[in-house]
Amino acid sequence: MATAELVLGLLSAGPAHGYDVKRGHDAWFPDSRPLAFGQVYTTLGRLERDGLVEVVDKTSGGGPDRTVYALTSKGRDHLADWLTDPVPPAWGSADEVLRKLVAAIRTGGDAAGFLARQRASHLRRIRELRETPADDDPTSPLVREYIVAHLDADLRWLDSALDRISEQRGAHR
Repeated sequence: MATAELVLGLLSAGPAHGYDVKRGHDAWFPDSRPLAFGQVYTTLGRLERDGLVEVVDKTSGGGPDRTVYALTSKGRDHLADWLTDPVPPAWGSADEVLRKLVAAIRTGGDAAGFLARQRASHLRRIRELRETPADDDPTSPLVREYIVAHLDADLRWLDSALDRISEQRGAHR
Protein backbone atom coordinates (compact mmCIF):
# COMPACT_ATOMS: atom_id res chain seq x y z
CA MET A 1 0.00 0.00 0.00
CA ALA A 2 1.20 3.50 -0.77
CA THR A 3 0.97 4.83 2.76
CA ALA A 4 3.22 7.82 2.09
CA GLU A 5 1.11 8.99 -0.82
CA LEU A 6 -2.12 8.50 1.15
CA VAL A 7 -0.66 10.65 3.92
CA LEU A 8 0.14 13.31 1.33
CA GLY A 9 -3.43 13.05 0.07
CA LEU A 10 -4.77 13.47 3.58
CA LEU A 11 -2.57 16.54 4.11
CA SER A 12 -3.73 18.06 0.81
CA ALA A 13 -6.82 19.37 2.61
CA GLY A 14 -4.61 21.39 4.95
CA PRO A 15 -2.12 21.06 7.79
CA ALA A 16 -2.77 18.29 10.32
CA HIS A 17 -1.08 16.36 13.08
CA GLY A 18 -0.54 12.62 13.15
CA TYR A 19 -3.76 11.85 14.98
CA ASP A 20 -5.77 13.67 12.30
CA VAL A 21 -3.91 11.79 9.57
CA LYS A 22 -4.65 8.43 11.20
CA ARG A 23 -8.31 9.32 11.79
CA GLY A 24 -8.62 10.56 8.20
CA HIS A 25 -7.10 7.40 6.76
CA ASP A 26 -9.38 5.18 8.82
CA ALA A 27 -12.39 7.24 7.68
CA TRP A 28 -11.33 6.95 4.02
CA PHE A 29 -10.96 3.15 4.35
CA PRO A 30 -13.43 2.07 7.04
CA ASP A 31 -13.50 -1.54 5.82
CA SER A 32 -9.73 -1.96 5.89
CA ARG A 33 -7.25 -2.49 8.66
CA PRO A 34 -6.78 0.75 10.63
CA LEU A 35 -3.52 2.59 10.11
CA ALA A 36 -1.22 2.19 13.11
CA PHE A 37 -0.07 5.35 14.89
CA GLY A 38 3.54 4.17 14.65
CA GLN A 39 3.21 3.88 10.88
CA VAL A 40 1.73 7.38 10.67
CA TYR A 41 4.60 8.99 12.57
CA THR A 42 7.27 6.95 10.80
CA THR A 43 5.77 7.93 7.45
CA LEU A 44 5.53 11.61 8.42
CA GLY A 45 9.18 11.52 9.49
CA ARG A 46 10.26 10.06 6.14
CA LEU A 47 8.12 12.54 4.22
CA GLU A 48 9.67 15.41 6.19
CA ARG A 49 13.17 14.03 5.60
CA ASP A 50 12.42 13.85 1.85
CA GLY A 51 11.07 17.42 1.74
CA LEU A 52 7.51 16.40 0.90
CA VAL A 53 6.01 17.74 4.14
CA GLU A 54 7.17 20.31 6.66
CA VAL A 55 6.47 21.03 10.30
CA VAL A 56 4.36 24.17 10.55
CA ASP A 57 3.53 24.13 14.26
CA LYS A 58 4.43 22.37 17.49
CA THR A 59 2.25 22.58 20.56
CA SER A 60 2.48 20.97 23.96
CA GLY A 61 -0.58 22.24 25.79
CA GLY A 62 -0.56 20.06 28.87
CA GLY A 63 -0.35 16.80 26.97
CA PRO A 64 1.93 15.16 24.49
CA ASP A 65 3.59 17.34 21.88
CA ARG A 66 1.48 17.82 18.79
CA THR A 67 3.41 18.40 15.62
CA VAL A 68 1.41 19.84 12.75
CA TYR A 69 2.54 18.94 9.23
CA ALA A 70 1.74 20.54 5.89
CA LEU A 71 2.49 19.62 2.30
CA THR A 72 5.38 21.34 0.58
CA SER A 73 5.18 22.20 -3.11
CA LYS A 74 7.41 19.17 -3.74
CA GLY A 75 4.87 17.08 -1.80
CA ARG A 76 1.98 18.42 -3.89
CA ASP A 77 3.89 17.59 -7.08
CA HIS A 78 4.69 14.10 -5.80
CA LEU A 79 1.02 13.51 -4.94
CA ALA A 80 -0.11 14.77 -8.36
CA ASP A 81 2.40 12.48 -10.10
CA TRP A 82 1.30 9.49 -8.00
CA LEU A 83 -2.36 10.13 -8.81
CA THR A 84 -1.68 10.13 -12.55
CA ASP A 85 0.42 6.93 -12.68
CA PRO A 86 -1.51 3.71 -13.27
CA VAL A 87 -0.96 0.91 -10.77
CA PRO A 88 0.80 -2.08 -12.28
CA PRO A 89 -1.13 -5.32 -11.88
CA ALA A 90 0.20 -7.10 -8.82
CA TRP A 91 -0.33 -10.19 -6.74
CA GLY A 92 -1.81 -8.35 -3.79
CA SER A 93 -3.27 -10.31 -0.90
CA ALA A 94 -3.56 -13.48 -2.98
CA ASP A 95 0.18 -13.82 -2.50
CA GLU A 96 -0.33 -15.09 1.07
CA VAL A 97 -3.12 -17.47 0.01
CA LEU A 98 -0.97 -18.86 -2.78
CA ARG A 99 2.03 -19.28 -0.48
CA LYS A 100 -0.04 -21.20 2.07
CA LEU A 101 -1.57 -23.41 -0.62
CA VAL A 102 1.80 -24.27 -2.14
CA ALA A 103 3.23 -24.95 1.32
CA ALA A 104 0.25 -27.18 2.17
CA ILE A 105 0.68 -29.16 -1.05
CA ARG A 106 4.47 -29.43 -0.75
CA THR A 107 4.42 -30.45 2.92
CA GLY A 108 1.57 -32.94 2.65
CA GLY A 109 -0.84 -30.66 4.50
CA ASP A 110 -4.57 -30.55 3.98
CA ALA A 111 -4.65 -28.31 0.88
CA ALA A 112 -8.32 -29.02 0.17
CA GLY A 113 -9.24 -28.21 3.77
CA PHE A 114 -7.23 -25.00 3.62
CA LEU A 115 -8.99 -23.97 0.40
CA ALA A 116 -12.40 -24.71 1.92
CA ARG A 117 -11.61 -22.63 5.03
CA GLN A 118 -10.23 -19.80 2.90
CA ARG A 119 -13.34 -19.89 0.72
CA ALA A 120 -15.57 -19.67 3.82
CA SER A 121 -13.50 -16.75 5.09
CA HIS A 122 -13.88 -14.90 1.79
CA LEU A 123 -17.64 -15.51 1.74
CA ARG A 124 -17.97 -14.20 5.32
CA ARG A 125 -16.05 -11.05 4.40
CA ILE A 126 -18.19 -10.46 1.30
CA ARG A 127 -21.33 -10.86 3.41
CA GLU A 128 -19.99 -8.40 6.03
CA LEU A 129 -19.19 -5.84 3.35
CA ARG A 130 -22.59 -6.17 1.70
CA GLU A 131 -24.42 -5.91 5.04
CA THR A 132 -22.53 -2.81 6.19
CA PRO A 133 -24.98 0.07 6.29
CA ALA A 134 -24.44 2.86 3.79
CA ASP A 135 -23.02 6.09 5.13
CA ASP A 136 -22.75 9.59 3.74
CA ASP A 137 -19.23 9.09 2.39
CA PRO A 138 -19.47 8.79 -1.41
CA THR A 139 -16.23 6.75 -1.57
CA SER A 140 -17.32 3.98 0.83
CA PRO A 141 -19.43 2.12 -1.76
CA LEU A 142 -16.55 2.32 -4.25
CA VAL A 143 -14.11 0.85 -1.74
CA ARG A 144 -16.53 -1.93 -0.78
CA GLU A 145 -17.32 -2.79 -4.42
CA TYR A 146 -13.60 -2.98 -5.18
CA ILE A 147 -12.93 -5.28 -2.24
CA VAL A 148 -15.93 -7.49 -3.08
CA ALA A 149 -14.88 -7.76 -6.73
CA HIS A 150 -11.40 -8.89 -5.72
CA LEU A 151 -12.76 -11.35 -3.17
CA ASP A 152 -15.10 -12.70 -5.84
CA ALA A 153 -12.19 -13.19 -8.24
CA ASP A 154 -10.29 -14.95 -5.43
CA LEU A 155 -13.31 -17.21 -4.88
CA ARG A 156 -13.29 -18.25 -8.54
CA TRP A 157 -9.58 -19.06 -8.25
CA LEU A 158 -10.10 -20.95 -4.97
CA ASP A 159 -12.80 -23.08 -6.65
CA SER A 160 -10.54 -23.72 -9.63
CA ALA A 161 -7.64 -24.68 -7.36
CA LEU A 162 -9.85 -27.04 -5.37
CA ASP A 163 -11.07 -28.67 -8.60
CA ARG A 164 -7.49 -29.09 -9.79
CA ILE A 165 -6.34 -30.60 -6.50
CA SER A 166 -9.33 -32.97 -6.48
CA GLU A 167 -8.57 -34.05 -10.06
CA GLN A 168 -4.91 -34.64 -9.24
CA ARG A 169 -5.81 -36.62 -6.14
CA GLY A 170 -8.22 -38.75 -8.22
CA ALA A 171 -5.54 -39.34 -10.88
CA HIS A 172 -3.05 -40.63 -8.29
CA ARG A 173 -5.40 -43.30 -6.90
